[in-house]
Amino acid sequence: MADDPQTPENEDLEFDARSRESLKKAADSLLKADRAARKRAAAESADDFADYDDGEMPDFGEGDAYAADADIAGVIGAEMEKMQGEIQELKDQNQRLLAEMENLRRRTQREVGDAKQYAVANFARDMLSVSDNLGRAIDAVPEEKRESGSDDFKALLEGVELTAKSMLSTMERHGVKQLNPENEKFDPNFHQAMFEVQDPSVPNNMVMNVVQPGYSIGERVLRPAMVGVAKGGPKAAPAPEAEAGETEAPSDDQD
Repeated sequence: MADDPQTPENEDLEFDARSRESLKKAADSLLKADRAARKRAAAESADDFADYDDGEMPDFGEGDAYAADADIAGVIGAEMEKMQGEIQELKDQNQRLLAEMENLRRRTQREVGDAKQYAVANFARDMLSVSDNLGRAIDAVPEEKRESGSDDFKALLEGVELTAKSMLSTMERHGVKQLNPENEKFDPNFHQAMFEVQDPSVPNNMVMNVVQPGYSIGERVLRPAMVGVAKGGPKAAPAPEAEAGETEAPSDDQD
C-alpha cells in the first residue's frame, strides 16, 4: 500500500511538496518587492541613493531589517495557516464522502436481500387459494370412506395428499412458511382471532382452534391464521410465581 499513488499518505506528500514550492515562490516575490520598496524609500529620503543599482540592497538598520523579516514571517505563517485549514476541510469532506458511500452500500445490500427474499411474495399469495382447495378436498373425505373406499379412490386420495405436501414443501424452500398455531400463545402479529372459547382449564389467550392456517414469508405475513382463542383460564406465566409466594408465607408464620 505504501507504493500506491492513490493512498492518502502519498497525496499528503504531494500536497506538502506543492505547498512548499508555492510558499517559496511567494517568499521570493515578497523579498524582491520589499527590496524594491526599501530602495525607493531610501532614494526619496537621501540623495546618496538617487542612482542606486537594482541588484544591490541598501544597508538599513538592524531594527528595520528585523521588522521586515517579522512581516514576511507573518505573511508566510498566515499562508500556512490558511493551507492547513484547507487541508483539514478536504479531509473532513473525504470522511463524509466515505461515510455516505458506506451507508449507500449497506442500504443497497439490504434492498437487494429484501428483493431476493420477497420477490415471490405476490406469486405465493396467489397460490394460497390452491393450497386451501387441496386441503378442503382432503378434509371433505370422511374417515369411514377412507377405509371402505376402492383402491382407485384410495390412490386418488393419496395423490391429492402428496400434491398438497409437495406444494407446502416447495413453498417452504422459497421462504414461505405455514402458520398452524394450535395450542400456542395468541400473537396478534400473525394470528387473527375469530371467536373466543370459554374454558377455565386452558390458559388465557391460548389458541384452541385453527379455522384457517396462515402463511408468512420471512418476517412478513402473507395471510394471518384465523383462530379461536381461549378466555377465562389462568394466566400461563404468573401462575408459578404466585404459587411459590403462597407456599412461602406459612413457613414465615411458623417461625
